[in-house]
Amino acid sequence: QVQLVESGGGLVQAGGSLRLSCAASGSIFSINTMGWYRQAPGKQRELVAAITSGGRRNYADSVKGRFTISRDNAKNAVYLQMNTLKPEDTAVYYCKYNTLYNEYWGQGTQVTVSS
Repeated sequence: QVQLVESGGGLVQAGGSLRLSCAASGSIFSINTMGWYRQAPGKQRELVAAITSGGRRNYADSVKGRFTISRDNAKNAVYLQMNTLKPEDTAVYYCKYNTLYNEYWGQGTQVTVSS
């Protein structure tokens, strides 16, 4: 089992910044992918950004150039630096940890961007 604890969400004005953090604990496998997904009301959950344990990154087109994902393998943590936030970034953001064999989700953290 793997437990994920997210933090860093909140309310921010358009153009502002937030940094999300996610710490994983439990049976961590050294080769894994950690990422951030989001789900806005009435919409499907979508990938925001992901990073492998080797450092390869993947971003949704809508956040490229504004968001940066990073990780600290020693701490089993992943971060999402969100800059130039827009109202359409408003959603619940979920941390995900996955290997070839399983996946785990965090409880989600609310990000609200006011116009």
